[in-house]
Amino acid sequence: MRPFIGDDFLLQSDAARELYHRYAEGEPIYDYHCHVPPLQIASNHQFADLSEMWLGGDHYKWRAMRANGVDERFCTGNASPRDKFDAWMATLPEALGNPLYHWSHLELLRYFGITELASPATADEIWARANAKLPSLRVHDILSANRVALVCTTDDPADSLETHERIRASGIRTRVYPTFRPDRALGVADPKAFNPWVERLAGAARAPVHSFDDFLAALKARHDAFHEFGARLSDHGMEAVLAEPCSRAQAASIFKAAHGGRAAGPQEAAGFGSFLMLEFGRWDARRGWAKQLHLGAIRNNNRRLLGSLGPDTGFDSIGDFQHTRALSRYLDSLDLTGELPRTVLYNVNPADNYAFATMAGNYQDGTVPGKVQFGSGWWFLDQKEGIEWQLGALANIGLLGRFVGMLSDSRSFLCYTRHEYFRRVLCNLLGAQVERGELPDDLKLVGAVVRRICFANARDFFRLELDPAYR
Repeated sequence: MRPFIGDDFLLQSDAARELYHRYAEGEPIYDYHCHVPPLQIASNHQFADLSEMWLGGDHYKWRAMRANGVDERFCTGNASPRDKFDAWMATLPEALGNPLYHWSHLELLRYFGITELASPATADEIWARANAKLPSLRVHDILSANRVALVCTTDDPADSLETHERIRASGIRTRVYPTFRPDRALGVADPKAFNPWVERLAGAARAPVHSFDDFLAALKARHDAFHEFGARLSDHGMEAVLAEPCSRAQAASIFKAAHGGRAAGPQEAAGFGSFLMLEFGRWDARRGWAKQLHLGAIRNNNRRLLGSLGPDTGFDSIGDFQHTRALSRYLDSLDLTGELPRTVLYNVNPADNYAFATMAGNYQDGTVPGKVQFGSGWWFLDQKEGIEWQLGALANIGLLGRFVGMLSDSRSFLCYTRHEYFRRVLCNLLGAQVERGELPDDLKLVGAVVRRICFANARDFFRLELDPAYR
């Protein structure tokens, strides 16, 4: 029986195979958005076993295990590492057609050289072979072996940058930068969570926060600190962008009430968030940063398990929000004053792909190629079909040749196979168009675009300093 994942996995034409092997495969990885823990990079973490490395923090896998009838103790609970691994091995054969089946077998092959199909029958062999290889797969080994030029983590303004300083001092070639993610600054609807976070922010900024002016100053101080460290990206995870009218006086009043313990109502919270989002946009523009807007997910649907497990544990869904008018107001407000930063728009509902792609086209101003990007297939759409949908909408509406490419959006250090997966899907899509005569039979022309999408476009767009080996 031939291996499931061969050299030409997902590459269904001669043109696709040449595009991938000649133009895509060898490019470094530019992972400009992920959720890997900076502390594990700083400590060059040694994973205890395959369960920690493969299942720890991976809510994609937890969702699949729950759907297979696996009890929660084998997902996030206190079951032994081997028992958790066995539960995952029992789940994978049921996941045919799910991207987890592709990703998991790619991970077994690329990191451990394992070609056997994952199942209860092969669990003992996979467990033993993978664990035997773990001593050579510390975090820095993984980054080096995958030629990861850059990693941008996701960081709260209240987080210390001390861990990033340790990473910088470690001397690894992969450049690791924090990304400014101030989502919790908008949390005036929940003073019990908001006010302790404000105290943490004040500590990080080394300045007391008693008033709204103090609050803005503390946030700006952290934005400045991120910039001084070398950060050039911000990020926001929202159901829909906020663009409601709100004066500074109104925002100050809402902050004062929340700081005093009174929860903001929905309209007040939307206004407060809208005011801050415009401020954040202006700061990014003045500093020459790029802004990322991750829109469309409805999070924490299961209140019972949110209460016991917390957020980011696998209970989120695609939302059906109305995006276009608010997104237009937000981008237009910044554009009117010349303060629209380079922006990446991520959509999680495929029904909105063309809306996002056309909105990005409204704010190209000739100063930067692809200034407003329709970002890669995200979260529930970072699988083959979702990637193809996003690429198709972008190619039809905008300029595929200016696309900044894939990101991992993962908490796992095994995630770099997702860049390979994306590159194979990209080359297969374009290769099929070449074979059908929809694109020129000029693989140097098409291959140059592929190569830029894999690395150079992101390097040039985000403008982060790289090690000389990857420039």
